[in-house]
Amino acid sequence: MRETLSQFEKNIDEILALKEIDDTVLCEPLSEGKWSIREIVGHLYYWDKFILEKMVPLMGEGGNLPGFPEHDQHNEDAILFLKEYSVESIIDHFVATRKELTREMKNLAEDIRFTIGGGKRQFSGESFLKIFLKHDAHHIKQMKEKGLRQK
Repeated sequence: MRETLSQFEKNIDEILALKEIDDTVLCEPLSEGKWSIREIVGHLYYWDKFILEKMVPLMGEGGNLPGFPEHDQHNEDAILFLKEYSVESIIDHFVATRKELTREMKNLAEDIRFTIGGGKRQFSGESFLKIFLKHDAHHIKQMKEKGLRQK
């Protein structure tokens, strides 16, 4: 679990590094019809916020967490929620929320098991986090590729 948490927290550095890139680049779509880096960071933040507020409080032995929201609607809600925020503010929100989420996950006992949305699959804190590490990796790769094209 320690290594998984370390990687989850390390992704903060990847997002903080975006502050070195010009806002105009961060606000351009990755390609036609795709999100911008700003929107991707907002998307990651909004998922962390959901997990922290709706799921973590129920992560106890035998807990049944709410199901994940419908992805398209959740993502649309994230983009609308972040509409008025600057790129720097979104990055700061992501960092603060990811740090808090990491702290909460560190406090979970390693032997607890819970389910999600009434499903039968048992998750540990680590197996749950690994879902979101893959999600982070997917989006970090997209952002890095965009950043390389801008140099």
